[in-house]
Amino acid sequence: METWTYSFEQGDHSNLLLIGGKGAGLAEMMRSGLPVPPGFIITTAACRAYYAKGKVFPEGMWSQSNAGIKAIEEKTGKRFGDPANPLLVSVRSGAPVSMPGMLDTVLNLGLNAQTLKGLAQLTQDERFAWDAYRRFVQMFAEIVLGVPKVKLYGAFESVKARVNRQRDADLDVDALRTIIDRFKEIIFAEDHQEVPEDPEEQLRLAIAAVFDSWMKRRAVDYRLLNRISGDVGTAVNIQAMVFGNAGDDSATGVAFTRNPNTGEPVLFGEYLTNAQGEDVVAGIRTPFPIQHMAEAMPATFQQLLDIAHRLEAHYRDMQDIEFTIERGRLWILQTRSGKRTGNAAIRVAVDLVNQEVITRQEAIQRLDLKQLDQLLHPIIDSTAHVKVVACGLPASPGAASGIVIFSADEAVACAARGEKVILVRDDTSPTDFHGMVASQAIVTARGGITSHAAVVARGMGKCCVVGCDALKIDYNQQLLNVGDLKISRSDWITVDGTHGRILLGQVPTINPELDENLKTLINWANDPATKQTRTQSSNDSGAKSSHSG
Repeated sequence: METWTYSFEQGDHSNLLLIGGKGAGLAEMMRSGLPVPPGFIITTAACRAYYAKGKVFPEGMWSQSNAGIKAIEEKTGKRFGDPANPLLVSVRSGAPVSMPGMLDTVLNLGLNAQTLKGLAQLTQDERFAWDAYRRFVQMFAEIVLGVPKVKLYGAFESVKARVNRQRDADLDVDALRTIIDRFKEIIFAEDHQEVPEDPEEQLRLAIAAVFDSWMKRRAVDYRLLNRISGDVGTAVNIQAMVFGNAGDDSATGVAFTRNPNTGEPVLFGEYLTNAQGEDVVAGIRTPFPIQHMAEAMPATFQQLLDIAHRLEAHYRDMQDIEFTIERGRLWILQTRSGKRTGNAAIRVAVDLVNQEVITRQEAIQRLDLKQLDQLLHPIIDSTAHVKVVACGLPASPGAASGIVIFSADEAVACAARGEKVILVRDDTSPTDFHGMVASQAIVTARGGITSHAAVVARGMGKCCVVGCDALKIDYNQQLLNVGDLKISRSDWITVDGTHGRILLGQVPTINPELDENLKTLINWANDPATKQTRTQSSNDSGAKSSHSG
C-alpha cells in the first residue's frame, strides 16, 4: 500500500515536493531540536489522488491518518475525543511553493460538548475553553461548511456591541455561549447544516476542505499570477494544538528574521497576547510590534531571537516564522522564506554575500525580474503639496493613485474598464485576492504589518498601508469617513506605502533613485568572473539533468 502520511521525524527538505513547504520546515525544525508541537503530514500525492478519484480519499489514507493521530496521542499524553483529557489538533495546508493565505486552515479541531467540559476542567479555565470552542465553530463553519464569513462576523460583532466589549479577550463565558448559539442558528439556516460532534468526522471533513481549497478561485488566481503549477497539490499538516489564547502569559505572532520592506537585519514582526494565529494574519486586531516583547516577555523574546538566527543560518535566507506562546512556553509552528519587497530582496542578497553565507552567483540567481521592477515603482514627489487624510502602518512601499473602491469584485470590474482603483477595506481575506491583483494599492483600517493584506501586497510589489484606525468604512453608503471628512466611492486618493500615509486626490509621483545595493549587484552581474562561474554552473546543471533523464 502506498505511503500517504509521514511523521515530522520522517520528513526533510529533500522530499519537499511530496510533503510541502510547511511540512518540510516543521520536519527540519523538529530534527534540529526546536520546540515544534508533534504532528504528521498527509502528502501532496494524496491530494492529487483525491482529485483523480473524484474527491474521494485514496485507499489507506484514512487509516494512516488515524495512526498519525495515535502517534500524537502517545507524544502528548492526550486522546483525540477523550472527554477527560482531550487532544485538539490544527489542520493546515502546506503546498510545495509558498502561497500565503490562499489555502485553508482549521484550528481547535476535536472540540464538542463533552471535550469542551474536559478542556475547561483540565485547564481550570472555563473562559479559555469556551473561547477555543467559539473559534472552532466559527472557523469550521466558514472553511468546511461554506457559511458566509460576513454572517458569522456580523453575529459576533453584534453580541460584542450588545455586551459593550471592544476586545474578543474581554468576552465572558455567557457572551461566548450566546455567540456560539447564534453561530449554530446561522449554520443550520444554511441548508440545515451542523458542526459534527464526532471528532473523527470533523477531521475527515477538515482534511477534505484543505484539499478542496487547492482549487478555490483565490488559489487558482494566485498560481496563475505567480506561474505556479496547478498539478502539484497541497499537503495537509495535522498537529497538536498549542494555545496562544490561554491568558495574558500566552501569545501568538509572526516574525521575520529581517525587515521585509527594507532588508535591514533586525527581527521584524508582530504579536498579540491572549490570541490565536488567525487573529494576527486576518488583521482583525492591530498587534504589538515584535520589539515590544523584549520588555513584556524578555526571556521568551531572547529565545525567539536565537531561534530566528538559527533558522536563517540553516536556510541561508530571510525566514518568515509563525510562533505561539502557551503559558510562557514558546512553540514554533512554521518557517519559510519570507516574502519581501524588491529593495529588501536586493539588500538581503548583498548582505548574505558580504557575510559569506551565499555566493555572488547565488545572489544574482535568487532575484527575479518582478523584484527588480519594484525598484522602479514611483514614490511621492517631496515638493508636492499634500493633504494627509490618515496614517497607518507602511506595509509595502511605493506610491499609487486611484479611485476608492470598497469591494474586490468591483475593483476587478473597474480595472477591466481601464480605471485605476484603490481597494479600501476594514481588512482583507483570501477571498479578496482577485481585487487586490486588480488594484493599484491596498488600504485597510485594521491589521498589522504581517496581516493578510500586508503579506500579499509585498509579494505582489503593490504599495499598501494597514492599520489606519482613523478610517471608518460605511459599506452600505459607500463612504469612507475620517473625522468630518467624507470620501465617496470613486473619489481619488493616493497611497504612500513608504511612509504609511493616505493622501487626498491625485498626488504627483517621481521615480526613485537606484540604491547602492542594486549598483553592487549590477557590478557583480557584469563581472566577467561572475559570468564565467554562472555559465559553468548552468552547464553542470544541464549535464546532471541530461544524465538523470
